[in-house]
This record gives sequence, C-alpha cells and structure tokens, in this order.
Amino acid sequence: MILTVTLNTALDITYRVTSLRPHAEHRVSEVVERPGGKGVNVARVLAALGYAVTVTGFAGGPTGQVLRERLAAAPGITDALVPVGGPTRRTVAVVDELTGDTTQLNEPGPHIGVTEWAAFLRAYDTLLADARAVALCGSLPPGVPVGAYAGLIRVARSAGVPVLLDTGGEPLRRGIAARPDIVKPNAAELAELTGSHEPARATRDARR
Repeated sequence: MILTVTLNTALDITYRVTSLRPHAEHRVSEVVERPGGKGVNVARVLAALGYAVTVTGFAGGPTGQVLRERLAAAPGITDALVPVGGPTRRTVAVVDELTGDTTQLNEPGPHIGVTEWAAFLRAYDTLLADARAVALCGSLPPGVPVGAYAGLIRVARSAGVPVLLDTGGEPLRRGIAARPDIVKPNAAELAELTGSHEPARATRDARR
C-alpha cells in the first residue's frame, strides 16, 4: 500500500454563488463537503487510479468525525488517522460562478499535544512496515515540531521506504536536509527556499 500523511487534515467545504460581491448578501446555489488536506487529496487520486492507500494524520471533534465518515465511504482508502482532543479544521472555498474565481478561507488546525504526537509517531512506525512509499503533505498544525517532516523522512529512509515531501516554508527547508526522494514545491515555495524566482535555477539549488 501507499501511505499518505496529512498532519493538518481538513473538512473541505465549497460554496458556489452566482457572483461574489464584497459587503453583499449571497444565496448559495450548491454546498459540497469532502475530506481534505493535501495528503488526503493525494490518497483520493491514488485510490481512483486503483492503488491501495492508507491515510494517517490527525482527526478530532465533530469536524473530524464527519471527515472520517466521508473517508469510510471512499473506496480504496483505509483510515488510520490518530484521534486528538482538538477539532479538525475546516477550509471554506467560495466559487464565483460568473468569473470562475475562488476565495479560500483556511481555519487553523487543532493544537497537538505531546502525547498525541507520540501516539502518531508510534502509528507511523507501524504503518511503514507495509508501505511501498509514503507521501508527507501539507502544513503542520500547532504543537507539531517544525522539524517534524525531517524526522518522518529519516524514519522512512531507515525502513527503506521511498518518501515524497510536499510542504513549504521552514518545514520544507528542514525536510530537504533529511533527503527525501522527491520534493514537490510550487514556484513560490521554491523561491522562498532558495531565494531564486527563476524556477529552473531554484530547482537546481534545491536539489543541491
């Protein structure tokens, strides 16, 4: 199986409106809810391609319960999320049907305590035993060490499991130092990491 890690899972909520106007009242034409966070999105695509996928990370509160219910209904995805006391965040996207533009509102994630982080590390170590590859994706919730991805990469490499890292900022900088097999930053994340706004040069700098 392929393991995806989403430490800051979310319940993605999408509102569609005819036209988004500041300071105005809007009637929502459609509401869609689905489990989200980068690693969960990766898992959804892999499952659609026929791969067996296990999702881990954190889920808590009523929002986390809804997220897990939606995951249970998704074929090909195994839920190995670690329960936490704080509520899973929501991300709200408002789609303007006239222009096609999307306005995104992202809540902060739950604070992860020391014992919750330790529980995740134990679960991660166990899951790696059956993993063909692992994808570490997205932002870090409050309470998780900024070097978390670097540590998870080292554990996976010690287990002989290939690692993909998709994050930004300081977690990306520290994660790269642990030598993941694949890194997937966007242009802005590359520029922040290397100081170069020319993608080809920034890619070479990141690899070096």
